[in-house]
Amino acid sequence: MLFSTATAFFGAASFYVAPESVGAAAAERPKSISVIAFPSPHNWPIWAAQEKGYFDRSGIAVTLTPTPNSEFLMTGLIDGRFDIAMAGIDNVIAYMEGQGEAPTKEKPDIFAFMGAGNHGFLQFVTVPEVKSYADLKGKQLSVDAVTTGYAFVLRKMLEKGGLKFSDVEFVSVGGLQERFQALMAKQQSGTLLISPMHAAAQARGFNRLADADDVLDRYQGTAFSVRRSWAKDNEAALVGYIRAYLTALDWLYDPANKAEAIAILRRNMPNISETFADATYQILLHPEKGINRTGDLDIAGIKTVLALRSEYGEPRKTLTDVEKYYDLQYLEKAAGLPRQPTNP
Repeated sequence: MLFSTATAFFGAASFYVAPESVGAAAAERPKSISVIAFPSPHNWPIWAAQEKGYFDRSGIAVTLTPTPNSEFLMTGLIDGRFDIAMAGIDNVIAYMEGQGEAPTKEKPDIFAFMGAGNHGFLQFVTVPEVKSYADLKGKQLSVDAVTTGYAFVLRKMLEKGGLKFSDVEFVSVGGLQERFQALMAKQQSGTLLISPMHAAAQARGFNRLADADDVLDRYQGTAFSVRRSWAKDNEAALVGYIRAYLTALDWLYDPANKAEAIAILRRNMPNISETFADATYQILLHPEKGINRTGDLDIAGIKTVLALRSEYGEPRKTLTDVEKYYDLQYLEKAAGLPRQPTNP
């Protein structure tokens, strides 16, 4: 069995705040960077960069804080409690367009600077009793928040499956951990999970009803975002963060490092089993379908996000200006630097 309970899967990772990276002390005091993300194995490159000392060599010290939901994450980024956020790029678009789920103290002025994922890894998972879209009629489905992009993806999937939005009830449950636990308890009949969590659900008899790729040809899911003012004032630190993150990905993708990579994952998520850790490695570090190694954003995928928000977002807006929501100059500067050695 891949894991024992939902709590065991997430375990201490739900409350994990990563230590400063190890390695040789920098000549100057490292620049502190606070990152907020959903607790999941997708934080693996950050943990690897910390443990392998790649952040150290870029002159930065990174702390990672888990978020319970997208509201906490986005308001924390916009209001300056965190420097960098990792979440769906739709969140950036929503708050920039006045469609965010929660009010902020500061006016949103944020952008995505790097992709982190592969089409979002979105999987529609249902309870064992639900084996088709027709079985969902009259049932509840959990979402982070009804106005988020992944909820819009789920709406489109339902439509493609022959259901109207009124045929089901969306319930705001919270982030990935909360939705996973609610699904395991069968509090709702289905939800969108991010790989590899769908595999853990399938191991307990839950059904993978569909993959978002079955419905959306291109979709930009997770991205790193930042405030424009912070990026301008901390360019060297941001470029260093990107460089160290990509270096960590290079290291993770090297088959020679598999054993150590899995050890890093299990140290940071200590309650997942060795079997599930290996399955996570196979999914997230798949040479063709795994985590985006270049950090590039899928521009056509962002257009899909805009189309979904134009269709379902409130207040209703027609959104077409893709370039408004990203700036790749920092990624380009980081990519122009030689990568650090992956086995120092």
